[in-house]
Amino acid sequence: MKFLTFRSDGFEMLGLVSEDGRTVYPLNEIGLSYFNMTDLVTRLTEEDRQKAMDFLRAPEGGILYEETEKCAPIPRPAQDVICLGINYHAHAEEAARYEKQAFGGDRPYPIYFSKRVNEAVADGGFIESHPGLVERLDYECELAVVIGREAVNVSPEEAYDYVFGYTILNDVSARVLQTRHKQWYFGKSLDGFTPIGPWIVTADELPGRPALPIRSYVNGELRQNSNTSLLIFDIAYVISELSQGMTLLPGTIIAMGTPSGVGMGFDPPRFLKSGDTVDCQIEGIGTLHNTVR
Repeated sequence: MKFLTFRSDGFEMLGLVSEDGRTVYPLNEIGLSYFNMTDLVTRLTEEDRQKAMDFLRAPEGGILYEETEKCAPIPRPAQDVICLGINYHAHAEEAARYEKQAFGGDRPYPIYFSKRVNEAVADGGFIESHPGLVERLDYECELAVVIGREAVNVSPEEAYDYVFGYTILNDVSARVLQTRHKQWYFGKSLDGFTPIGPWIVTADELPGRPALPIRSYVNGELRQNSNTSLLIFDIAYVISELSQGMTLLPGTIIAMGTPSGVGMGFDPPRFLKSGDTVDCQIEGIGTLHNTVR
């Protein structure tokens, strides 16, 4: 199933998305009531899950997705998004070529950092270019994991039991700020730097270790083209390691890193400019489309 957040008459609402992604059915109209997406992730019962599945077998009414006022699935995450850096081998190579001091060296352990998100950008929303502050604006298409229940001391074997679902995250980055400060928080946390969407696909739709084609396009040109099976540190490893000393709450978002093909990886680099469009696409989930302004 696909769940999303949208706005109607000024209020944020939750919706169920048709299998083809074209129609949205407000949850309150099919007898399901949750305060917001984090509440749904935390409290979704098997009974309500079954009710939603039964409805999709013979749906009625609905709103065209393209006509909805879209929001990110979790517009305001309760905590910073957890991100992985340099988690595909090919991206590690292009990053090292770009700036050895900032990105080079061996990677025997995952690189974790966080991304501050005042409000995530929706599908169709704008990536802010921050003229005068940001040089070398870059894109990073990533698989994002949404934790479904409190995770503490989880083993790798049981890690996927804690996944509610998956979405797409564009880890927009200001490369000069990122490298200047010798850490990545500021250069990745500016307002408008975290598009997420278009919805959350529940884990039962993508069982096991996801092996999904992942691509990005800038102005329609293919830039990134890889597969999530090529993650250096996979989802089970990451959930297990983080949960050994950190409680992962329901609604926690973990962005699993980006493959090669980002702007800094080209020679010469190909960074974003105002008016550019970026499409992040993961097969089995959908496409996240945003424009730079």
